Amino acid sequence: MAKIGVFVCHCGENIAAHVRVGEVAAAMPKIPGVRYSVDYKYMCADPGQSLLKNAVKDHKLDGVVIVACSPHMHERTFRNAVAKAGLNPFLCEIANVREHCSWVHDNIDEATAKAIDIARFMVEKVKKNLPLYPIKIPVTKHALVIGGGIAGIQAALDIARSGHKVTLVEREPSIGGNMSRLSETFPTLDCSSCILTPRMVEAAAHPNIRLLTYSEVESVDGYIGNFKVSIRKKARYAREADCTSCGLCWEKCPQRKISSEFDQRLGNRTAIYIPFPQAVPAVPVIDTSKCPWFTKGAGKCGICAKVCGPKCIDFDMKDEIIEEQFGAIVLATGFELYTIDKKPDNSRYKGYGEYGHGRFKDVVDGLQFERLCSASGPTSGEVRRPSDGKTPETVVFIECVGSRDPEKGIEYCSKICCMYTAKHAMLYKHKVHHGQAYVFYMDIRAGGKDYEEFVRRGIEQDGAIYICGRVSRLYERNGKVVVKGADTITGRQVEIEADLVVAATAILPRSDSEKMAQMAGISYDRYGFFKEAHPKLGPVETTTAGVFLAGACQGPKDIPETVAQGSAVASKVAQIFANELLEREPIVAKVNEPTCVACYFCRTACPYAAISEKEIRDRQGNVVRVIAHVNEGLCAGCGVCEAICPSNTIELQGYTDEQMFAEINAI
Repeated sequence: MAKIGVFVCHCGENIAAHVRVGEVAAAMPKIPGVRYSVDYKYMCADPGQSLLKNAVKDHKLDGVVIVACSPHMHERTFRNAVAKAGLNPFLCEIANVREHCSWVHDNIDEATAKAIDIARFMVEKVKKNLPLYPIKIPVTKHALVIGGGIAGIQAALDIARSGHKVTLVEREPSIGGNMSRLSETFPTLDCSSCILTPRMVEAAAHPNIRLLTYSEVESVDGYIGNFKVSIRKKARYAREADCTSCGLCWEKCPQRKISSEFDQRLGNRTAIYIPFPQAVPAVPVIDTSKCPWFTKGAGKCGICAKVCGPKCIDFDMKDEIIEEQFGAIVLATGFELYTIDKKPDNSRYKGYGEYGHGRFKDVVDGLQFERLCSASGPTSGEVRRPSDGKTPETVVFIECVGSRDPEKGIEYCSKICCMYTAKHAMLYKHKVHHGQAYVFYMDIRAGGKDYEEFVRRGIEQDGAIYICGRVSRLYERNGKVVVKGADTITGRQVEIEADLVVAATAILPRSDSEKMAQMAGISYDRYGFFKEAHPKLGPVETTTAGVFLAGACQGPKDIPETVAQGSAVASKVAQIFANELLEREPIVAKVNEPTCVACYFCRTACPYAAISEKEIRDRQGNVVRVIAHVNEGLCAGCGVCEAICPSNTIELQGYTDEQMFAEINAI
């Protein structure tokens, strides 16, 4: 005979204001199997927990129902309490009468009657509950961080400092990401390289971090604690172990007029190159699409190999496939910028035809302007017009180009544009003292410590003229770019002849973010940003256990928030690596092997790729049949496989048919 205890919580007035909790508690002993029933003002408080534990021990209860709030709030709290009293935690269930009853009803009589029914349903379920035990999974204490920007660097450093091994994978020849392209950072106007480069060097030198630059992840398999990842380390054609970074190879290379990707195509590089002077590692890469040795045949040119002192140039180098096992994965793949030079037929977004589709050389985006301001940029830090190299006397900055524009396909705010535009206006004034900066804006969104003061400083001290309005058209006239727009405050049309126009274009996810998300088995939104498990309670986690997010791959972020997320995911990884075995809740699907017909509908439907084939062998080792098998490490307990199984073979532990029918029959 079951011995169930029912504990009814007042939840202050959240429940008691619309439910007569004493009446609910008094009705419970009438249900067969209920041995003990009580109501208390705050069951989740320490006295309430003590009441629960003492009742389990004193009355030798073999099941517990907490009539309270949502199980998302305190299910773990109550299950931990009954476990301390010696009862299996999965023999404790929550009857949600706060969200499902008190909060949605005004009639106290109806609400009380409904609360009694909800509690009765859960009593019948808990009678059918069986003890469940945590799933224990071995953990490989080695983390993979994908993306070598500031988010990935911070995450890798913090994981490494906690004593664990990290592999940091970056697709570009150097770590540093988009932050390495910046001239200065808001709101302090720190030199970006001055604060980033020491972190880059530290990451490269840390004994627990292995850098795999110029590398890409090709496949991800497995589950939390045991991910199997294949990484392609692309051939640099220069042996890292031998290179001394002397620079002779790129200094002597005759192929010198190749557009630099790092300088946003505003400057040139050679066929063998490092992206920027502070690159880590400072080992060159040969661009095989531009090098005569590869485009015209072996023996053509080869000057880099001839001048190389340590003889590290190797034209026969091949890509290397590295396969390793990791316990956790951090995605820190960063962002790209919306470009106005894309036409609708070759972009997922609508282009800005009114801005010339990139025809005007003196219209640049934010990152291009950063390179014009940077001391390591193509103009050595002097602001110059791309068209003729002259100093611009008038610069117009246009905010929200792409952002908050449903017509162009992007409805969200890119969050950092107001701030970096204010910074750009300041940098321009600091470098061109007699110049004039104009800023067209929709709203000023400066939500951060010292951010509003920073924007005001740009207006009041540096003389930037802010115009509240949208720009309708750009066109050329007499060697200048005419900016035509509206001043919505004065109600007048505005026309400014600019020497240079800087468009604050939208922050976008990487173009291959959807492929990366599918590879890692995580969700992404309609724009391609990776989705977190919960926007408030799980902001760096994903629905796939062991995979975490850091930085702008999740959505537009500034540097402080990105660094904070990098440290946050490091703490999550350290939690996983804290023990030899990882414990997971046993709410997973289970296959009843004798009835499985191997249709594999479940495998097709499973969003977590948790179902595979299992061979059943006879005593001689011969395969007699093949059935579905649930990997408990991957299963998230969503129940999709149970719903789709035509032979009713799969059941979700803790939510079996018998338990569900017990609740239904209680009606």
